[in-house]
Amino acid sequence: MEAKPAEVQRAKQAGEVYDQSGDRWVWTAPSVWTERMLEALEKGVKGGIWFSLIDKVYTMRNLRAAFEKVRANRGAAGVDHQTIEMFETNLETNLERLSEELAEGRYSPRALRRHWIPKPGSSEKRPLGIPVVRDRVAETALRHVLEPIFERDFAEHSYGFRPRRGCKDALRRVCQLLKAGYTWVVDADLQRYFDTIPHDKLLGEVKRKVADSRVLDLVEAMLKQGVMDGLAYWEPKEGTPQGAVISPLLSNIYLDPLDHEMASRRYEMVRYADDLVILCRSEAEARRALADLQEWTANAGLRLHPEKTKIVDATQRGGFDFLGYHFERGYRWPRRKSVAKLRTTIRSKTGRNQGKSLKIIIETVNQTLRGWFEYFKHSHQTTFPPLDQWTRMRLRSILRRRRKLRGRARGADHVRWPNAFFAERGLFSLSGAYAQCRQSLSRRTINWRAGCGRSASPVRREGERIQSSLPTPIPSSRSSLS
Repeated sequence: MEAKPAEVQRAKQAGEVYDQSGDRWVWTAPSVWTERMLEALEKGVKGGIWFSLIDKVYTMRNLRAAFEKVRANRGAAGVDHQTIEMFETNLETNLERLSEELAEGRYSPRALRRHWIPKPGSSEKRPLGIPVVRDRVAETALRHVLEPIFERDFAEHSYGFRPRRGCKDALRRVCQLLKAGYTWVVDADLQRYFDTIPHDKLLGEVKRKVADSRVLDLVEAMLKQGVMDGLAYWEPKEGTPQGAVISPLLSNIYLDPLDHEMASRRYEMVRYADDLVILCRSEAEARRALADLQEWTANAGLRLHPEKTKIVDATQRGGFDFLGYHFERGYRWPRRKSVAKLRTTIRSKTGRNQGKSLKIIIETVNQTLRGWFEYFKHSHQTTFPPLDQWTRMRLRSILRRRRKLRGRARGADHVRWPNAFFAERGLFSLSGAYAQCRQSLSRRTINWRAGCGRSASPVRREGERIQSSLPTPIPSSRSSLS
């Protein structure tokens, strides 16, 4: 019987500050985490609870480092209409004032500016809360202090909004589990997760590791800061504001007990923020996992979406979506909403009546195509030709319009402007990039085997590993993400 994939891993409880690669905590803010503090973090503090943290939050060194991150992330102005550039004009004065307010307990976050953004492939809109620059700096400084404390014990199978992790890691883990025979999948959807987290229970989770009352008051104030939507104002009773700097960390803190609960019951769960799947070996196991998940979410004050949460057999038609990909019958390709979002973006850049030169249009289209391919290059090869054809059709329609012809490109236009015409002008080809990616990885495999000999088992295993990471979606018994 095939061995079960590794159990959830926790950080080491004692030993060196850094792991074998020498960079375990390199992502932490040096403005807060000195070598001595990192050693205490690694070994563990008494009772697992940290005291006296507020003085780390309001230091000018930490606030300056926080502002640098806020400036790098850019972002719009909040309800006070103050931009990052305006805040920076009197930076030292603004930071000193913020430091004094935090130190003296006078700090109070201002209201969030409500902004609505469209959901890809849907007529619905997602609410964002935009803090003022001053509050973004304060939240970043607080996150510098709190994140390593909780990151130390976060579960291995949680990938969203965590240092040195991302979507590709989560997708790779899903592929590994499908390969190992975990093809019965609980595809779960936490309904309005960020808007429904109970404040009291979330603060209870924070208190498990933090005992500084002023830090706890600061977290609570950030959770309860008001919202301005036009002229309407209200204070939320639950949830974490999407768009706030501290929100991703708090959302991970609240779901961390779920991660460890599922691991203790030997379920293979992969979670990216509120997007999660549980992969099982049998339908019976999947049904037990779903029942346990329903019980946990009910006790936590959360809700599973009754229509979007389901059990699927990944070896049959239907499959499941996860982080933009669709998995089905051992293959993977972009889900419909991902393709729809790409088409919408390309369509906005290729209007027939615009006056930009073809060179400029192709450059802007290439930016979108390259970014999209970098994420979806692990899709089935049949994904790319139709999108290339559609993009060229959009460009031909522009050229057709400039000849004062109506309608979209048709048969004769393919002769006037053949595929080579656009290739010569530098149009990015999804199909061509896919072919180059395969060739490059194939050459690496051949070089490994030719240079070291097929008889050397470690080299042969490495070659097989590289071969298995080819972006062709193949039956799940061999598929993986690189």
